[in-house]
Amino acid sequence: MKLEIDLIKSVMKKKGYAFFENGSYNLNIVGIRSDVRTSGSFDDFISVIYKNDLGQWNCLYWKATTDAGTYWLQNPMNSKGTALLVPNQYRGCFKIGLHKNQYEALVQHKEVSVYRDNNRDKIIDFNAATIDKGMFGINIHRSNPSKESVLNDKWSAGCQVFASPSDFKQFMSVIKLSSIQFGDIFTYTLLTQNDFNV
Repeated sequence: MKLEIDLIKSVMKKKGYAFFENGSYNLNIVGIRSDVRTSGSFDDFISVIYKNDLGQWNCLYWKATTDAGTYWLQNPMNSKGTALLVPNQYRGCFKIGLHKNQYEALVQHKEVSVYRDNNRDKIIDFNAATIDKGMFGINIHRSNPSKESVLNDKWSAGCQVFASPSDFKQFMSVIKLSSIQFGDIFTYTLLTQNDFNV
């Protein structure tokens, strides 16, 4: 696991992103988007890298989606098109709050950048000319509350979404431990599979 941590750290450093190393539960929350451009699958990962109370590095991985689901790609809720988070490091952009006023998650706290996909097909498009910046309700949350989801149809309209409720519960438990020392505001970094292929 140390090699994976070192690899992610190396990629982040090359991009000029912060990598948090001081103190226990100082979290590096990292999404890794797959190169698959067809919507509908939980084919990405969200990882959390941190030192525990003993100073040992931990790297947890969970199946997720960093892309909008098929339904929302074909039925955009925004006239500009469906939101797709632009890979970047979003410093202090997420905080503990309620997703749709229903359950605790990480909710958008500051502006983020999204691509706008507006051609209503099942192919995910990342066109730099469509980038839009603002407060769009891009949250980090779970899908089905009782079982792991296989398909991402309506679960994400641009959010970063966990496939399994138990994985999300584990994620939030680490978030809560971190918040005791560092507060309830978090940085999220979105990388791509291609970042690790160069």
